Amino acid sequence: MSRSKSIFAATTASLSLALAGCAAVGGGPIPDSSAPITQSEAQMGAEAHPQLLSEFGGAMTGSQAQYVEQVGQNIAVQSGLGNARSAFTVSLLNSSVNNAFAIPGGYVYTTRQLVALMNNEAELAGVLGHEVGHVAARHSQRRQQAAQRNTLLGAAGAILSGILLGNSGLGQQVGQTLLQGSQLLTLRFSRSQELEADELGIRYLNQAGYDPRAMATVLNSLAQQNALDARVQGRDNATVPEWASTHPDPASRVQTALSKAQGMTGVTNRDTFLSRIDGLLYGDDPQQGVIEGREFIHPELRLAFTAPQGFYMVNGTSAVTINGQSGRAQFTLAPYNGDLSSYVSTVFANLSSEQNLRPQSIQRTTVNGLPAAYGSTRVQSGNGQVDVTVFAYEFADDRAYHFLAITPAGQASSFNAMFSSMRRISAQQAGNVIPRVVDVVTVRSGDTVASLARNMAYDDNQVARFRVLNGLSSDENVTPGQKVKVVVRGR
Repeated sequence: MSRSKSIFAATTASLSLALAGCAAVGGGPIPDSSAPITQSEAQMGAEAHPQLLSEFGGAMTGSQAQYVEQVGQNIAVQSGLGNARSAFTVSLLNSSVNNAFAIPGGYVYTTRQLVALMNNEAELAGVLGHEVGHVAARHSQRRQQAAQRNTLLGAAGAILSGILLGNSGLGQQVGQTLLQGSQLLTLRFSRSQELEADELGIRYLNQAGYDPRAMATVLNSLAQQNALDARVQGRDNATVPEWASTHPDPASRVQTALSKAQGMTGVTNRDTFLSRIDGLLYGDDPQQGVIEGREFIHPELRLAFTAPQGFYMVNGTSAVTINGQSGRAQFTLAPYNGDLSSYVSTVFANLSSEQNLRPQSIQRTTVNGLPAAYGSTRVQSGNGQVDVTVFAYEFADDRAYHFLAITPAGQASSFNAMFSSMRRISAQQAGNVIPRVVDVVTVRSGDTVASLARNMAYDDNQVARFRVLNGLSSDENVTPGQKVKVVVRGR
């Protein structure tokens, strides 16, 4: 959650149709993907590009970003969308979410977190080629009729509303508000479209001289990361929740990708890749706040809070979402005029254009020395009644933050401990927040997976994190001279 971000509200339908984010209609042969970028597509991409950069933490600069740009442009040329590398704009995004996407007009994106999960240049080219494949196959246009009734976040909001609020109009709008983190800013594609993009990505890899099997290995790493995240977060399912992932079910696509690449060979450029990403920021950027277990700490905003037991958090550039079986919440900010009661009322009023939502009452209190106000209301939704709560805090005369929480009726107390945990942090506490980075090391004689994993800057699951980060199976060992990644605290 960035200092400068307010709650991300309306977005044009044209942008939602432009986004080619990942998830994967229609079977049959892959359509002709050799048609070049049109003028209208170029204009659409140019208009969407600045907002996407903003919502995904901005574009990174420096040698790592230049390397990703080089690889991305080289693979994108294979699509036939443009005959020159300069026809494509490739951006490395400062986001801790595993994501990649492309939009019409030659704009290609990947997050630094997903790059850190990769283990060679062919995997990087494969991911970017997959995303370009969505654009080349005009998947956005093929889904336009279904998507044109939604704003960018409408589809995501509808998914949450189905889980918690039913299919009421109110449910969809409240769901949209809860799901405005940057990890949700891509349209979903059908499974068959995902497979089409995989096949196109493999084709591009082969044409560029890369090992096409890299598509399968990176999908496997993503599947293993999803499973690890589920264990760490205490979720029963081993896939990222449908409403919080733009890459559903990568595990089921691994074997398909392998079969498509059967008999093909090429280079991976593993050592070059690892040397170029050495030092890459990993996990949360302190400028956007960091999640440490159940704690969210923002050193620049000088605040912290604790998620309830059994809940997990996802940090976006404009909001932090808190997720659990008994409810969902979002921590964000809105314009503040110095009146907390008015602030709470305004948040409620903005939740629905169909209903004038008002809290039953607004209570004033103090939380750890912070002036605070809160209110709640009970709403009838398609799946029964739910409680909507807004809890706001004043940090300065012109600055306030709030939680928006939705729970099944009678379970609003699930978030009471979190509401009470909001607090200021000292300059010393803020200074103690040190980012994690990727450190590429060479395995020495006597090193083992266990000994190297002890260097991972985590208190839990060190071996599992090390294996997933390096694409190692449960029984695979390291060998002297091999380059591997560990995650350490930055200097």
